[in-house]
Amino acid sequence: MVTEEDNFYGKHGEPQKYDPAFKGPIHNRGCTDIICCLLFIIAIIGYFIVGIVAWSHGDPRKVIYPTDSLGQFCGQAGTVNEKKPVLFYFNIMKCASPLVLLQFQCPTTQICVEKCPNRFMTFIKARTSKDDLEYYKQFCKPGFNDTMKSVPEVMRDEDCPAMLTPSKPFIRRCFPALSTSKGVVMIGNSTTFDAGEGNKTRNVTDLLEGAKKANAVLEARQVAMKIFEDYTVSWYWIIIALLAAMILSLIFVVLLRFLAGIMVWVMIILVFAVLVYGIVHCYMEYAALKSEQGSDVSIKDLGFQTDLRVYLHLRQTWLAFMIILIILILILILVLIFLRKRLLIAIALIKEASRAIGHVMSSLVFPLFTFFLLCLCIAYWAITAVFLSTSNDAVFKVFANESACNYTTVTCDPETFNTTNITKLCPEAKCLFAFYGGESKYHKYLIFFQFYNVFLFFWLANFVIALGQVTLAGAFASYYWAFKKPDDMPAFPLFASLGRAIRYHTGSLAFGSLILAIVQVIRVLLEYLDHKLKAAQNSCAQFMLKCLKCCFWCLEKFIKFLNRNAYIMVAIYGTNFCTSARNAFMLLMRNIIRVAVLDKVTDFLLFLGKLLVVGAVGVLAFFFFSGRIKIVKDTVPILNYYWVPILTVIVGSYLIAHGFFSVYAMCVDTLFLCFCEDLERNDGSAERPFYMSPELADILMKHKLEHSKSAQQQQEEE
Repeated sequence: MVTEEDNFYGKHGEPQKYDPAFKGPIHNRGCTDIICCLLFIIAIIGYFIVGIVAWSHGDPRKVIYPTDSLGQFCGQAGTVNEKKPVLFYFNIMKCASPLVLLQFQCPTTQICVEKCPNRFMTFIKARTSKDDLEYYKQFCKPGFNDTMKSVPEVMRDEDCPAMLTPSKPFIRRCFPALSTSKGVVMIGNSTTFDAGEGNKTRNVTDLLEGAKKANAVLEARQVAMKIFEDYTVSWYWIIIALLAAMILSLIFVVLLRFLAGIMVWVMIILVFAVLVYGIVHCYMEYAALKSEQGSDVSIKDLGFQTDLRVYLHLRQTWLAFMIILIILILILILVLIFLRKRLLIAIALIKEASRAIGHVMSSLVFPLFTFFLLCLCIAYWAITAVFLSTSNDAVFKVFANESACNYTTVTCDPETFNTTNITKLCPEAKCLFAFYGGESKYHKYLIFFQFYNVFLFFWLANFVIALGQVTLAGAFASYYWAFKKPDDMPAFPLFASLGRAIRYHTGSLAFGSLILAIVQVIRVLLEYLDHKLKAAQNSCAQFMLKCLKCCFWCLEKFIKFLNRNAYIMVAIYGTNFCTSARNAFMLLMRNIIRVAVLDKVTDFLLFLGKLLVVGAVGVLAFFFFSGRIKIVKDTVPILNYYWVPILTVIVGSYLIAHGFFSVYAMCVDTLFLCFCEDLERNDGSAERPFYMSPELADILMKHKLEHSKSAQQQQEEE
């Protein structure tokens, strides 16, 4: 008679058989996925070649220093402009041209100067005074001699600007610093100025409009600069907060080692306390703003504001925060109610993981090794990307005042420009620097190099994470399958596991990380297409793109889950990636109920631990950077946006907590798979004893017995 259990096992593979020779991770193993290993090595060699090409052709100075009309860098050491770090525009009004939006280049002569002008002055007025003329000459082209040309000739040849306006440097460029008096725009004591166009006088508001349009392009950069300034004055406090997060995470992990059961309930209670405090605080802020004028303004009517503190003065903001926290606490209560019987089992699994980590203490600092390798990958990718983006040549284009000139924006060569017919047809035309993007020797391969840089970054980053996972899995599997713990464990289980992974399974790790990298690159391309299609207003294309993004997001999560369990099988049995993935998937399917009620509940409890660390450090950072702690109020740095260091601390704290708790998560996943195999290989008898600890066996066997009884009763009722 074929039972339902036989059909179940036949559908999801055969269970593991008893093998008296099996004592945990096998030592006699061979190299796996050799072809993928070779491809990985070739890809890395190609990555180094791309880096060498980028570093030999790229020039980061194009990003650091502004460039004048002759293509020279301002402020670069060892050049004629070494002491001239600021870029000056002859006619800032031309910055309102669409060319600024397309190429971020004003169609006017630009030179490097020591400092921006601090007074209003026209060239005609400057010629009446020797001192004024000497001051004015520093804003003219190098080598300009006033005695050789008349005023009309100087204006025609654009040797000097028609006028100077008080300016201030911003991102190493001079922009007008216009003052207002009772709503009237002023330059000095006048609202009009000589624009250098004959006897024509223009209103200074025109100059302001030109400056505004130019500054609109730079608005995002201005916010970025303010954020950068906040980092420069608060970086040491951010580091202190992150160190506090690391110490707090380490304390939690150590306490879990000795007080796992108590600490789990403490985490749950403290998370509740943090959420309740958040609700109370939001309500107090909401009530306090009731009598404040303007607090009832809608967020939608207010629009986007770069200073997020504005939103904290709205009652709607605190009401939204309060509703979100209430929803979170209700979800947490419902989860705990439905999973109350599974918490004891999850706590037992965490206790077992604590004992395993206690015997492999080096596993707690192993994430630092993974983090170091990831930093190397990120640094190599970022440096290569910068050099690739600055590997283009300087492009010079024709700029002319005449609207009838057909050669405007045509590419030109400044060395031969004066000998061409363009100067005859358009006498006022100039050949000025426009942007970087010329046809370099390998320009046609640049897009491929950028794509290769991104793809190899994802591949290497996923490989580093995979190496960390398989190393931890091998070490914890050595603990589980040691019958007498820790006597039967190897001397250095973590280093032994790392050596096996690198020596035998580089190809398998490269295979799994390659699959994940392909999916991630596709997601990046979909995000790029989504960004491009937003302007097209094509609802059908956007809908299809949203569906594809959702599908590939789900696919990425599934592949990460499958890879993680496949690496555990690789660490234990030394099989190739496909075989390990199949065996892990079948084993999980044969124990799908346990996966749902044990493994995921444990992940949920560890997630609460992360939230507790992030919440504690985040709340402390909020009170500190907002100046609400009176004791240290004088030491708080002056910030443009105090949410910048707070968000940085929150994100950094989560990453640090995730690094420490990921060791527990990997340990739990490894022990869970080993436990499932232990149940299939052994029956608990004297001949076939379980390898699990007696405490874990008692509670898990009790759960198994209850599950069998409930299933039998349900079958009898049917």
